[in-house]
Amino acid sequence: MSSCPAACFHTTDDNKNDENRAGLGHVLGGVTTEHVRRRVLNTAVALCLTTALAHVGLVFLHVAPSNVVSQRFNSQVEAWIYPFFEQNWRLFAPDPDSVNRQISARTAHTTPDGSIQVSDWVDLTAVDTAAIKHNPLPSHTAQNMLRRSWTSYVELHGGDDLSRSDRAVMMQRYLRNIAADRIAERDGKPFENIQLRVITLPVPAQGRADDDDRRTAAAAKNADTRLLPWWKVASDA
Repeated sequence: MSSCPAACFHTTDDNKNDENRAGLGHVLGGVTTEHVRRRVLNTAVALCLTTALAHVGLVFLHVAPSNVVSQRFNSQVEAWIYPFFEQNWRLFAPDPDSVNRQISARTAHTTPDGSIQVSDWVDLTAVDTAAIKHNPLPSHTAQNMLRRSWTSYVELHGGDDLSRSDRAVMMQRYLRNIAADRIAERDGKPFENIQLRVITLPVPAQGRADDDDRRTAAAAKNADTRLLPWWKVASDA
């Protein structure tokens, strides 16, 4: 009879030890999981802060007067800023356009028999205008993307369409891709080449309402048409 209590006592201790180890395992497992979550969260926050600080620093170097640092890292600054983060002072010193531009595009597709099919001109500017008209909150894309890409292209290429710098090449591709994406979204037909046409019309002078037709006709006579070269694009554009 004396051996039974001892056996029961040892058995009870063993069970308690097993339970303690199991409980400790759960605690350690919980601490490990929570620790991993905190590390992931801290890493994500640190990455966001680093990106934000780098963006602010690069924008500052872009808008600040030329200095040793901005000159040394000029290529990195321009690679980050253009074309999506370009900065200017037009909010404080606006320079409204004195001309109206009609930017159109057409595409070319080579059929299996070797013939080339050229599409009709698509007025991309008219599509943007329709998205803006009577819209109290028009998108930035409809208001500025096509217009600003063209003005930047002209600033870098002049009138001969030759890209003389890496930034000029980038802006040429940027303008080409905007036109190609919009044409692809419009009809979904395949094409390998795209061409742009830009018609520039002077803004008619203000006057009496009954002179609108005359002023519009006069502006049309002074219109300037610029036909850009054919640009190669991906076959599945």
